[in-house]
Amino acid sequence: MIDSNEDYMSAPIVFITTFVIEEGALEKFKEAAQRSTNFLKDNGLQLLAEVCIDEKDMRAHGIQVHRDSESILDHWLLSDPYMSNVMQYIRTTHVEIYGQPNEAVLEGMRRLTSQGAVITVTPHLTGFSRLVAPD
Repeated sequence: MIDSNEDYMSAPIVFITTFVIEEGALEKFKEAAQRSTNFLKDNGLQLLAEVCIDEKDMRAHGIQVHRDSESILDHWLLSDPYMSNVMQYIRTTHVEIYGQPNEAVLEGMRRLTSQGAVITVTPHLTGFSRLVAPD
């Protein structure tokens, strides 16, 4: 059970994003994703960021865990040049959001629906984390 609205709103937000890699762009996507991930490792605010790839089906999945909505908004501003480079090689098909993002985050995600992506939001119920944020 959620003890308070504050606990509910302070729960981490998890994004799982599915992409289709454009024909002939596999190696360029992999290089761009690695550059972006290296930049975010050194400068980003996420608690976790992983990219998994299914080369046979030409699909990739990005997994991110953010502390809160403000972290997501700051991440978008910081990472835009790197993500623009990655996005030229992929098409977003699905975004699963777990947690309670604020309206600004939801509005930012809605632009993907005009490109055909399906977005689902599943609110947080309960849980805990052993992830340790960097100092």
